Amino acid sequence: MSPQLSSSSGPTDTPLLDETIGQNFDRTVERVGSSDALVDVPSGRRWTYAELQADVNVVAAGLITRGIGHGDRVAIWAPNCPEWTITQYATAKIGAVLVTVNPAYRAHELQYVLDQSGASMLVAVRAHATSDYAGMIDTVRGECPTLQNVVYIGTSDWEDLTEAGAAAGRDALIERAGHLAPDDAINIQYTSGTTGFPKGATLSHRNILNNGFFVGELCHYTDADSVCIPVPFYHCFGMVMGNLACTSHGSTMVIPGPSFSPAATLAAVASERCTSLYGVPTMFIAELAVPELDSYDLSSLRTGIMAGSPCPTEVMKQVIDIMGMAEVSICYGMTETSPVSLQTRSDDSIEQRVSTVGRVGPHLEVKIVDPVTGETVPRGEPGELCTLGYSVMLGYWDDPEKTAEALDADKWMHTGDIGTMDDDGYVAITGRIKDMVIRGGENIYPREIEEFLYSHPDILDAQVIGVPDEKYGEELMACVRLRDDAPVMTVDDLREFCDGRIARYKIPRYLRVMDAFPMTVTGKIRKIDLRRDAEEFLA
Repeated sequence: MSPQLSSSSGPTDTPLLDETIGQNFDRTVERVGSSDALVDVPSGRRWTYAELQADVNVVAAGLITRGIGHGDRVAIWAPNCPEWTITQYATAKIGAVLVTVNPAYRAHELQYVLDQSGASMLVAVRAHATSDYAGMIDTVRGECPTLQNVVYIGTSDWEDLTEAGAAAGRDALIERAGHLAPDDAINIQYTSGTTGFPKGATLSHRNILNNGFFVGELCHYTDADSVCIPVPFYHCFGMVMGNLACTSHGSTMVIPGPSFSPAATLAAVASERCTSLYGVPTMFIAELAVPELDSYDLSSLRTGIMAGSPCPTEVMKQVIDIMGMAEVSICYGMTETSPVSLQTRSDDSIEQRVSTVGRVGPHLEVKIVDPVTGETVPRGEPGELCTLGYSVMLGYWDDPEKTAEALDADKWMHTGDIGTMDDDGYVAITGRIKDMVIRGGENIYPREIEEFLYSHPDILDAQVIGVPDEKYGEELMACVRLRDDAPVMTVDDLREFCDGRIARYKIPRYLRVMDAFPMTVTGKIRKIDLRRDAEEFLA
């Protein structure tokens, strides 16, 4: 009898949404128009669904008066704020392609994204934190030939746009809606450019609307739910799993702040009685470490999503036990798949939710293949995870060569992640192909060692990387963050803790104790920076 292969298909009992984002949003307004749609905690501003629809329609009509056509690109460069969300739905209503720009970008990166996407308008804030956005925009504006308009949020620019939209009425907006289709490109998200320039994953209404909807379905969202969204809107986690999951169910979007603050996030959950909280593991680690954690009333929390990077088992258990998120869901995916491919369910066992990233989502297929041969491997064996279905991107914007490298002839998206599938279809992610360490011919997956290091009572966070070694090719370095009250740790201390508990070749040769890890704006740890800095550290 041949072994069961590592492939699985999601349920199809709930049909896909065959409509545009604008159509879906308007249907929700018809159903729950008087319910809270959007709350900006820092400013105290609130919108019902009917009020949000009115503001979205005004901005959409304003964009048409500025000459924004169906398929034109409108970039947005701002931290989380209500105008970000309004722009997201306004561009969708007129069929403009929203180009989401990472708030951490500098002038050089901004210029690349504006040029590569051919953006004709940029919506931005003038400044945020220590970043002078207006100054950087002035620097690159003359170098971007397609850029015709810059609209600054919170200034007369924004007022002029909304006044023009209000004066224009709705005729042009209604006429434009008649030309839109679910498979139209609607969003370009630039993936983190760890090698070379970032690539623009191009996503359709069908891609992101359905992904947000089904993520919300598996979290059991209704119009009674309120979702705290401290993750960035520029990323799929915020604008799809956050905003679109909410608006497709009539739930409330809660903005705790323009960028992540653990205390502000906890305060927003308490004040708005949020039922769901989002974050990457590093965000939850920071929230759990807030000294006055007990003073925040988190009793309203029912669920939430942890995604973006692998979740340490101990952190997951504390989120359930201390924060009360009994139904917290782990999601796995990537920008190119809109983003979620796998998700745990609320009735999964604790073990399934702490040791896997769940099962394949509705209307999707996943398989695990040998990275060399492309053949599907038997259950339990490691290989590269691949995704197929409605969520797979249209391609990389204006880059057919990179598209062909990521999507095979049958439109399977190759993730670059190493995983295993068990007999019940649950997938565990064990590392990145590019993060795999080869020490003296042994393939080592850092994730396995990181999970072990989390069991050390003094270690708050751990990352394991490969560093060059003349004898073995690569050796292991453990980069750790210690708890505040922890004693000094040496490499000998670490080795003593590991000895006899993990295989000798998996025991790190080097230890680096750090105050913080280099991170992307979405909270993902940049191992490429850790590796580069480690070589300087060792030298």
